[in-house]
Amino acid sequence: MSIEVRETAELGPDERAAFFDRDAGIESVTGDVREIVERVREEGDVAVREFSSEFDGVDVGNLEITDECERAYDDLDPELREAIDAAAANVKEFHEAQLPEDWRREFADGRELGRRFRPIDRVGVYVPGGSAAYPSSAIMGVVPAVVAGVDHVAVVTPPAEEISPATLAAIYAAGADVVYQVGGAQAVASLAYGTETIDRVEKIVGPGNKWVTAAKAVVRGDVEIDFLAGPSEVVVVADETADPELVAAELLAQAEHDPNTSVVAVTDDEATADAITTAVTELVRARERKDVIREALENDASGVLLARSMSEAILFTEEYAPEHLSIVADDDESILSRIDSAGSVFLGPNTPVAAGDYASGTNHVLPTNGGARVTGGLSVETFLRSTTVQRLSGDGLADVGETITTLADAEGLEAHAESVRVRLERIEDGSS
Repeated sequence: MSIEVRETAELGPDERAAFFDRDAGIESVTGDVREIVERVREEGDVAVREFSSEFDGVDVGNLEITDECERAYDDLDPELREAIDAAAANVKEFHEAQLPEDWRREFADGRELGRRFRPIDRVGVYVPGGSAAYPSSAIMGVVPAVVAGVDHVAVVTPPAEEISPATLAAIYAAGADVVYQVGGAQAVASLAYGTETIDRVEKIVGPGNKWVTAAKAVVRGDVEIDFLAGPSEVVVVADETADPELVAAELLAQAEHDPNTSVVAVTDDEATADAITTAVTELVRARERKDVIREALENDASGVLLARSMSEAILFTEEYAPEHLSIVADDDESILSRIDSAGSVFLGPNTPVAAGDYASGTNHVLPTNGGARVTGGLSVETFLRSTTVQRLSGDGLADVGETITTLADAEGLEAHAESVRVRLERIEDGSS
């Protein structure tokens, strides 16, 4: 396996499309997912159990496994339990700093305006898993909802003959209220519409495979979702001071997620570009998931790019809008100031993306496929709704009254204008 340097300025239309027109790849399964969702909506638990047997190979008894999570936490290897607790504490601390405060402000002309924040009542968090272990995803999905004050946090995770104790323990440590062993599109449908066992929620968040993502697209409109996420991705912006081996290690770390992962290094220094490709080729041999990594590296949306200047590298990165952005350069803060579209940014040689994946405190549930142009990752705000509040004094209404009535008349909404005029008349004659 070799990875070649390509010049950014020489990318053809198809190559540019591979980098910039990424998608979640859900079209191929959307039809099947619609059928699954509809059956769960109509048949409830019966359909959930049938699909669990068909897709997960598990005959599910009790769908609810909340108590199993506490037992898994108590029985977990102490070192792993300590790591879960430490990660959860860091994520909690970071997300507590995001909590907005209600506010009211009095303006000089008699307007009192403000904004208040309240948590969504019921949310569902999808935690990937089954026999695989993703305790970090449990922490990232549940902790911000708990910090936001959500009253009912439900978790769904795929069933298995033995669900990962680490995942179950992390769900408990994060503070979920109820946990169900159901995965895939049927899990999303269960949360969206409810079954005999699973209560419906108002918003569904969390990462999953293309079946989960397609289901979120299908139920969107009947329930709120976070966003539609595709395979993972990283862009590393490097200058001549970057250690090529560290850049290569970052690319390989992301590439081991999935064959469809996109990993890109872009630099304005030819020697650095060549050294990165050499390091990638050498390091991949020692990785346990080297077959997956190699497939990802051969992805059309992966590669090492040589830009004519750092400005060109920055323009490429901004257009790409990566899920993860690593900047390894002498002037990293200046480069960051010129890039607005990125899900999560990692500055300097000592800040691997894995830090954010697990334990630094930031959230690893992030937009892909260019979604960073319009939204951010999971946060406390994901689980909050805001309400504006206002009070006008008599003088305040009088001050804006003519503006309101003029605009209402222009729109042909006579009753709107009259609702103001009747008040102004009472204010003028002293009866209000």
